[in-house]
Amino acid sequence: MGFPATVAVQVNQTLVMTYWQIGRKLETEVLQRDSHRYGEATMTRLAERLTQEFGRGFGYPNLYRMVKFFLKFPDPEILSTLSTKFSWSHFLEFIKIEDPLKRDFYVQVCSSQAWSVRQLHKEMNSLLFERTMLSKQPEGVIRQELANLETNPAELSPRLFLKDPYLLDFLDLKDHFSEKDLENAILHELERFILELGSDFAFIGRQRRIQVGGSDFYIDLLFYHRKLKRLVVVELKLGEFRPEHKGQVELYLKWLARHDVQPDEKPPIAIILCTTRDAEIVELLDLEKDHIHIAEYWLELPPREVLQARLHEAMVSARVRLERT
Repeated sequence: MGFPATVAVQVNQTLVMTYWQIGRKLETEVLQRDSHRYGEATMTRLAERLTQEFGRGFGYPNLYRMVKFFLKFPDPEILSTLSTKFSWSHFLEFIKIEDPLKRDFYVQVCSSQAWSVRQLHKEMNSLLFERTMLSKQPEGVIRQELANLETNPAELSPRLFLKDPYLLDFLDLKDHFSEKDLENAILHELERFILELGSDFAFIGRQRRIQVGGSDFYIDLLFYHRKLKRLVVVELKLGEFRPEHKGQVELYLKWLARHDVQPDEKPPIAIILCTTRDAEIVELLDLEKDHIHIAEYWLELPPREVLQARLHEAMVSARVRLERT
């Protein structure tokens, strides 16, 4: 017979706070009091003694993690709240992140989405933060939206979920494919595509026919985001984004807003997936106010270091452009 959930939460909270207290004592009473060299030596001896008494969980690597844990989460009141939501294994993932802003992002989104440790590790490994629209915003905007997510999780910002680029290496497409081939490949791997979009996306249909006047138009892929309460148009393009693509999806969004949106839903949004785009053209079109998001899709992934460098460069460039405007 298993423990009640409340007991499990209390045990986890006690464990997390105990590790935090150990980390605090080691940092303030050993490492700060002694010189670095002698402090490290003291920690090594202490780890040997604790391991003999309590087992491998108190070896030197774990003691060092406890110190790092205290340094990354120094506020006991905030930690007390977080310890009811996350396991020690979650915190071991969080303390790997050196950038406080990025760490706050993963803490808040992990809490909102109720990610397992495995899912958190996967999202961090895919550089989710760097790929979100939110990361391209000035620091003040990022902190405000993360604060909103914490205090009012029902009012979510699309910037938290929209990405650039989308990593579609699982489609296994060869050279010289068409938009139809791309669409078919996505539908064949629909579950993995939805996971790349985000866990709250639900698939509605492909080639959704709409009639405007005497003409028929077809939406490539139509999704619904449960938490955003919005229809999401996904338009697939080969090659570079062109300004006329905006007019095409604007028509779709206005038709959906008039004929398909339910009374409790928010205005629909569109994601135009393309191979590449000119940042200056996208900036001049000011697409965010029209609920249109332009993103690249990558069918082959570069080495992780190259990917990280490219995303960081794109993030910095976007922030500079925003501050300039």
